Amino acid sequence: MPRYALRLEWDGTGFVGWQRQDSGLSIQQVVEEAAAPLNGGTPPLVTAAGRTDAGVHAEGMVADLALDRDIAPERLREAINARTVPHPVVALAAARVADDFSARFACTGRAYRYRILNRPARAALEAARFWHIKRPLDAAAMHQAAQALLGQHDFSAFRAAACQAKSALRTLDRLDVARIGEEVVITAEARSFLHHQVRNLVGTLAEVGHGRRGTGWPRAVLDGRDRTKAGQTAPAEGLVFVAARYDAEIGWE
Repeated sequence: MPRYALRLEWDGTGFVGWQRQDSGLSIQQVVEEAAAPLNGGTPPLVTAAGRTDAGVHAEGMVADLALDRDIAPERLREAINARTVPHPVVALAAARVADDFSARFACTGRAYRYRILNRPARAALEAARFWHIKRPLDAAAMHQAAQALLGQHDFSAFRAAACQAKSALRTLDRLDVARIGEEVVITAEARSFLHHQVRNLVGTLAEVGHGRRGTGWPRAVLDGRDRTKAGQTAPAEGLVFVAARYDAEIGWE
């Protein structure tokens, strides 16, 4: 069966997340049902590079699926997009890939962006795309604190209680904090992340931004490996899955 890769974009508002669940509509279900007519009426299994939570968005998620017939990648992309309406889920590109390609296991890097709207007035146009914080944040202090978290560490202090990963050992390649006008933008990159790791890091750095904690506090929390000592889990709506990276180039069309 020929295998294809999709690069997906979606607004996660109202969805239960990527993975199929009994409790509501998932991104995975929308894509699989859209692809069903191309697979003899049977929804194919669609596997993504990352399983995002409810309310989390994506602008460059990579997923793979196998179909029971050959189809030109551009036709696959258009067929998916025609059938995901009215849901805010689209395929930006498609590609024919090797039969053993796995969007999840072949992925060598994942990138996320978190946006904080840092002004007194709440958002009117993109309310579901920000964590709104009224009080001014010191983005420079947040960035300084973030640099002490880079590298390979036990991130137990920043994982969700329900995290199913066997080990909390992860290598954080990038954690940048920058002010862009009224926004504070956090960019995180790693080969893989623990459940809620990015959102817990953001919630912890926000404590530094408020001036309630010093720039050395997040590293002390990391070393203590105690989730109860870290900051809050930042809201899902500010988080976007930006990109999945692979050693071999995917021939997108």
